Amino acid sequence: MLADPTRRHILDLLAARGPLSVGQIASEFPHLVPSGISKHLAALRATGLVTVERRGRVRLYTIDAQVVAESLAPWVALYERYWPAALQRLKTLSEQPEPTR
Repeated sequence: MLADPTRRHILDLLAARGPLSVGQIASEFPHLVPSGISKHLAALRATGLVTVERRGRVRLYTIDAQVVAESLAPWVALYERYWPAALQRLKTLSEQPEPTR
């Protein structure tokens, strides 16, 4: 599902801007037709990653943060063991004095 770069970009847009209509999302993909964006949104809805709310004639799409977190948690857990060492390296580097020029 998230291997598709268009779907990831749609999620990025929704994360950055909040609820968006199909037209607003489609405007970010000038190389795709709106019906193509609708198909991607339907796939994201089918997995529960996004929800849709009707406001008059407009349908607004929103990320379901809980579903995204639950979906990604097993994948993220695989890499958690690397974080302490990486954070320690970052701390060490950030505490070093700047070289003089």
